[in-house]
Formats: sequence, C-alpha cells, structure tokens
Amino acid sequence: MARKKTNRIILENLEVIDAGAKGKAVAKSPDGRVVFINNAVPGDVVTVQTTKKRKAYFEGTAIAVTKFSDKRVEPVCEHFGTCGGCKWQHMGYEHQLFYKQKEVENNLMRIGKVEMPTITPILGSAEQYFYRNKMEFSFSDNKWLTLEQIKSDVVIENKNALGFHIPGMWDKILDLNKCYLQADPSNAIRDFVKAKAQELNIPFFNARSQEGVMRTLMIRTSSTGDVMVLIQFYKEETETREALLEAIKNEFPTITSLLYVINGKGNDTIYDQEVLVYAGEDHIFEEMEGLQFKINAKSFYQTNSDQAFELYKITRDFAGLTGEELVYDLYTGTGTIALFVASKAKKVIGVEAVPDAIEAAKANAAHNNINNTEFYVGDMKKVFNDQFISQHGMADVVITDPPRDGMHADVVAQLLQLGAKKIVYVSCNSATQARDLALLDEMYKVTKVQPVDMFPQTHHVENVVLLVKRTLNKAH
Repeated sequence: MARKKTNRIILENLEVIDAGAKGKAVAKSPDGRVVFINNAVPGDVVTVQTTKKRKAYFEGTAIAVTKFSDKRVEPVCEHFGTCGGCKWQHMGYEHQLFYKQKEVENNLMRIGKVEMPTITPILGSAEQYFYRNKMEFSFSDNKWLTLEQIKSDVVIENKNALGFHIPGMWDKILDLNKCYLQADPSNAIRDFVKAKAQELNIPFFNARSQEGVMRTLMIRTSSTGDVMVLIQFYKEETETREALLEAIKNEFPTITSLLYVINGKGNDTIYDQEVLVYAGEDHIFEEMEGLQFKINAKSFYQTNSDQAFELYKITRDFAGLTGEELVYDLYTGTGTIALFVASKAKKVIGVEAVPDAIEAAKANAAHNNINNTEFYVGDMKKVFNDQFISQHGMADVVITDPPRDGMHADVVAQLLQLGAKKIVYVSCNSATQARDLALLDEMYKVTKVQPVDMFPQTHHVENVVLLVKRTLNKAH
C-alpha cells in the first residue's frame, strides 16, 4: 500500500497564546484551526512547519522564532530539545506553575462542570532540578546522532550510548553527558558504568537485532543516603559481569544495594525477572516523618520524595482525621498513604491490584510497628463491592489515588452506595479526575482543591480534591 503523502504547510508569524495538554504550546492558524507546537513558549511569535493536519487542528514544529517570549529562559541542559524528558526547561518556573494551575482549573470547570470552591494556588517544588529518586537508562550500540554530528565530516567510531530513548523511537538512545534530574552520585555512577563496560569490552545491546549484553541501568537514591544500582544484562557472561560489578562496588562504597538481572526476553521490563544481589541489601529505605519505607527494585514509590511528603501531608490534612475513623485507601500501591495517615485513624484498609505492592505494604506496616492497617489484593472494580463493605464496615473517609485513567465507573458507583462522609481524591490526571467528580456530584460537594507540582520542567501536575457528603441529596 502506498504511503499517504503528508501535506506539510508552513504557517508564518503565529503568536503562541497558551500551553496545552501534553506540554505542547498552542497557537491559532489563519483559518482558525488550533496549532499544537512541540517547541515553543507562550508569548513567542513563530514560523511553524506542520507535521499533522486534522479537521480541527494542526500539529507542528517551530522552525523560526520572530519574537522571543518574556517567559523564556535559557535551558540548563545541553540535551534539551532532543531528549524529551524535560519539555518545559525553556520556560521560567513561575510560568510553568501558572499553566499547570490553569490546566487543573480548565479540566475541573469544563469537564467536571461541578460547583467549585476557589482553587488554592499550586504548591511548587522547592527543588526544580535533581529532584527524582529513580532513573532508568538504556544501553545501545547504535547511538542517536544529532543533526550537527550527521552533517559534520567527523567519522564517529564509537557508537555506544547510555541514556534515554528518543521520544517515539524505541530503538534510538540519546547518549547522556549530564542529566539534571537526579542528584549525585547519579551522573558519576552512570558515566563510570559506561566507561568500565567499554573498557571490559562488554558489548552494548542492539534492540533491533537483540544482540549484545549491557541492557539497562537503574539508579535509586533516597533521603536516608541509601543508593540502589541495578544492571540488566541480556545474557550471563560471568567473568565480565563480575568484573564490572566488583569495579562499581569498589568505586562507589556509598552504594547500599548492588543488584543485577539476566534478562533474555524481547522487552526489558524486570517485573517478571529474578533480581539478584551482588552486594549489600536487596532494598533501600526511604523515610518520612520517622516512618521507614522499604523499597526494592520492583517497588513503586513517588519519584519526587520531597514533594511526595507534601502531597501526603495535604491528603492527611484534607481527610481531617480525629483517631475515630475507619479509612479505605483505594489504589493503595505499597501502602505509603495508608501508613502515613494510620496514626490519626482508628483503622486503615488498603486495596491494590499488584500482589508485590501489597506484600511490600504489609512488610512496611510490620517494620514500622503499625497494627491498625490491613491490605488486600485484587482488581478494584471486582474487590470493592457490597461484600467487601459488609466484611470491613462502612468507611468514614475514603482516600483514592487511581492511575491516569481515573476510577472505573463501577468503583464510582460503589463509592456512591458506600456514602462515606468524605472522599479525598488524589490524581495525576485532572481530566479523568474531573470526569469522576461529575459522577460523584449527586452526593458529594467539592470543598477543597490543591494542585501540587511533582515534576518541575514537565507539564505533569498532581491534584488533590476534598469531597464532602451533601447533607441533603442535590436537587435534580
């Protein structure tokens, strides 16, 4: 079948008027259609080459800037614009916060269409760089070349790379020099692993041919000073593997958990793989208000520890617990929120679909001597039913922190049947949150809204909403 030719159009002198969904800038074309631009800032005047044309909109790239916005700043990272990790580094942080706040407000008003209190100003992150506690890097024997490298006459002998996938390209890896997302010793560890693997002549992986040995590198750091390093190898080559791991152990005595995986399957997810300990423990600890959370290689934990603490404090504050309440914590993950609020509640019951996460939640409860929590595994829409409620009792407060898709309609229906006095809804996607708020509106009134910025330099934003049960059912 012949490929359809794309009609690429040049649109000149477009004023960028907004920052929209997925971090794209927004302009209007002369014919009134919206133009989504992947590399501009509100206030810029740009020339755009379109890459996609639809009935109602275009997508495109700014190929020239006639006038630079006063919201622009110089990106700190040399990889900005290629990497795709920090899409908003060229926009001042106060402006990032403004557009995040605006997105939450727009979604709640337009999609939710429910009565809203004044939305509290977004809580910014104290750290705008080096805030992530977990990074994953990929090895490749065929690194992504920049336009400058391609155009130059210099022959690039060494094509080994250790870094990030280029957006939309599963087999192309950008070789990183310095990343501003994770604090030291992250960059030093990454650079050392790359150099040592090359020195030992361990071949880097090729995703297309499924050949090579060095596959991925994961680094986790924590506020306690613990450091976890996990290297994924495509196959076992004992001598060079041990030489590499021993060198890492000796170079970085601060590593408290040095792990590896031998993964010969088609994809590089480790969730179905055995994680082996080379040195130290199989876990690290994160700490929050004296509580210790045990994190292993497969654990989910909020990637910005400092802001996670702020998010959990807001959640607990919204719940307004007195010590007498039965709390349900839906989509509890490894039980972090459940354990964080437990001291203020009579009992907390957490539900989560991932068995490993529930095991971790139970272990963390035991480790912290918390005896008023119970954790159950299962698909939320199947587990959270009348039988569950009759077994555990009528919750006074429900905390829910669903994935990006929001809550299943059956879960929302069950919440309406349960009729708890309060629901605290934590969301990483205010659009699906707004949809769910509209469904809950017949019984619940939104009384507080607090956006939280967990990921500076990106368009992502968390939002916490307090719903209070109406004294009388809303008149229809």
